[in-house]
Amino acid sequence: MAHTISSQCINCGDCTPQCPTNAIKVDDGELWIDPLLCNDCAGYADSPQCVIACPVNRPPLPLHPKKGRYKTTLRIPTSPDLFANGKNNSFASAIAIWEACNVLAQRQSLPWSTDAEGKLYYERQVNGGRGTIVFRLTHGLNSETPRPLEKKAALAALAKFDIRAASLHLAYAAHATALEQPWEQEFILSDQQIASYLGLEKRKDMSKLAKLNLIKELAQQPCKLQLDINWAKQGGVQEFTLTQSRLWHLLEIKHHFQEDDLGCKHLAGLTFKVRAGTWAKYFLNQRGAKENTAFYQYSSLPKSILSTVTTLWQQHEGACRLLLWLLFKTKMGQEQRLTILTLMRIAYGEAKVLQAASQREERKRLIRSFESDLEVLNHYGLKPIFDPLSYPADIQPFWARLVDIPDDPEAALEFWTSDSSNGLRLNEAAPRDKWNRLLQARLLAFDLPEGWQIPPTPPTKKNLPRSQRKATNQQLLSLSGQQIVSARKSLQLSQRALANHVSKSQSWVRDIENGRLQVGFKEQQILLRILGRVL
Repeated sequence: MAHTISSQCINCGDCTPQCPTNAIKVDDGELWIDPLLCNDCAGYADSPQCVIACPVNRPPLPLHPKKGRYKTTLRIPTSPDLFANGKNNSFASAIAIWEACNVLAQRQSLPWSTDAEGKLYYERQVNGGRGTIVFRLTHGLNSETPRPLEKKAALAALAKFDIRAASLHLAYAAHATALEQPWEQEFILSDQQIASYLGLEKRKDMSKLAKLNLIKELAQQPCKLQLDINWAKQGGVQEFTLTQSRLWHLLEIKHHFQEDDLGCKHLAGLTFKVRAGTWAKYFLNQRGAKENTAFYQYSSLPKSILSTVTTLWQQHEGACRLLLWLLFKTKMGQEQRLTILTLMRIAYGEAKVLQAASQREERKRLIRSFESDLEVLNHYGLKPIFDPLSYPADIQPFWARLVDIPDDPEAALEFWTSDSSNGLRLNEAAPRDKWNRLLQARLLAFDLPEGWQIPPTPPTKKNLPRSQRKATNQQLLSLSGQQIVSARKSLQLSQRALANHVSKSQSWVRDIENGRLQVGFKEQQILLRILGRVL
């Protein structure tokens, strides 16, 4: 049990140097004990040293859990809440933000190296291979020029990183877009805002102190990253170099207290003052982008992604890693064919994939984990579109094959009757070469849930060049029902599976193929993307 200083303390400071965990702090001229650091000197002494060191008969008291609700305390004003529309918010999506998100989510799974000075670093080529971005873990949080940790200390710190800190990093990136010059201006967050973003306010199994402890730890982790950027000339933006620059500056952590009837202080809230690093001057600069001397790279951050990571991080960390990686990958265009090997490396790391390649039991375990994580993504709205040629039904996850079962009882009976007479039945055991075929398999794309992207404006005759207007009209008229039938059967897709990809009913596909309905522009673009390879 931690100790606390009551209002009767004379603030002499004799106890401060005796604290082995540096838990005794000074706030507005008054001493207080940080309950997130105090452990009653366990492992250092037989009894709390602050109690022994007190020169008067007013020593610190054991901190008992506070009874009743925490009343609203006087706090400094915070930045406006994110997600004003309840769905999404703009956020900085530059390469520095993406790679930092990968570091926080994938941690030891990334290919870390050691430099000549014995410092751990992670390097990635950027700007088409003409530049690099390097991340290191640093000492402390307050210095403007951080010092990188030695390899052993860096690995220990990296092992303590929590994937939920990646979600908070994205929230920082969203708050930074609200500022005109985020590399000079700070934003202020409260523990209540962070709890709301991450969905922690729903955790009734955690005490107030436990939540504050978790929030404080998560808030600091993105600020422990230092980056070096070597960027080559790109368009009007001249080459530049950043060295020993913080990703985020944690300028201040303000603690808010509430006293009980005995005058004991209880930690009631936290406020964090944060500023973006120098990278924002080059990648989140509105004026510079207008003058063609810098970039202003931002995208849409779905509100659901932050709370989803908080929900899944223990049972499905691989799914969380994929979710965070796909947030940025899909911004590069939905037409991104993704190899299963790449997705496995993102979800579980290169070492586990190599281990699975040589050990049968590990291989079976990794396949089960991947298919389970893929099902989780599908459940949360990121529906994978399997490449029928490289990822056919016989190696697809069992849950994906169940999608083809009709809801109508008579249609379901006909489906199972037909399934029993097929050469490949629905419940057929996986082929022996499934692993090798999976390494060559691809996903065409992911159908994205609401809030992940703003739909592109369909081309019209006004904004198309005259030379393309006729071609566009011909393309819209050329996709007939018979073509859809032939292409669907060539790709071994059922009407139900195709309907799911277009977010329509099976009867809609049937009517389109029979010529009873015309395909709209939006649906035709989706059909061309799915069936285009065999049309």
